[in-house]
Amino acid sequence: MSNITTTTTKTKTNIAVLVSGRGSNLQAIIDNIESGNIESATIRVIISDVTGAYALERAKKHGIDAVFIDPAGFENKSGYDLKLLNILASYDTGLIVLAGYMRIIGKDIISTYKNRILNIHPTLLPSFKGLHSHKQTLDYGVKVSGCTVHFVDEGMDTGPIILQSCVPVLENDTEDSLSERILEQEHRIYPQAIKLFIEGKLKVEGRIVRVSK
Repeated sequence: MSNITTTTTKTKTNIAVLVSGRGSNLQAIIDNIESGNIESATIRVIISDVTGAYALERAKKHGIDAVFIDPAGFENKSGYDLKLLNILASYDTGLIVLAGYMRIIGKDIISTYKNRILNIHPTLLPSFKGLHSHKQTLDYGVKVSGCTVHFVDEGMDTGPIILQSCVPVLENDTEDSLSERILEQEHRIYPQAIKLFIEGKLKVEGRIVRVSK
């Protein structure tokens, strides 16, 4: 009588990363997946609305599909969003990660991927939402800043908060120096939040995100 061993293969979550710039957070995520720190996940596609975004070069270096969607090729935002939705569906996307993506995510995308879109913002939300956040921080004179990983909803940087990390604001800080210090923390907590999502450890209850052990 022979022994039969049955193994169960855990399905990987397909990730789509949306970018507009150089993609340093993208690189941190790629590194964490390739090192095995984030298991059961794969980046299937990297999508940019900027043709010269260096993040697309990062995609090619790591053998990941890179797609440029030209906003100028559409009469309105709805057309652009429909194209984006079709691409996301074609890659069987389970999680969307925004990594320096500068376009507002449309309602149809948010409803289709409810609580499956992550973003990172370089302040301690709900303070200093939107653009020029480091300038806002310095102009206001706060003593502590940081970064926030959150789910994306229909508001501007208003979705439920997953993780935050603090850095001091120094008296001689410039926008560049503060940005550099915060970026180090972004590279740490963004992959951490993605790992928690992939492992099914995040539960959204209203505005509260519960993180299980």
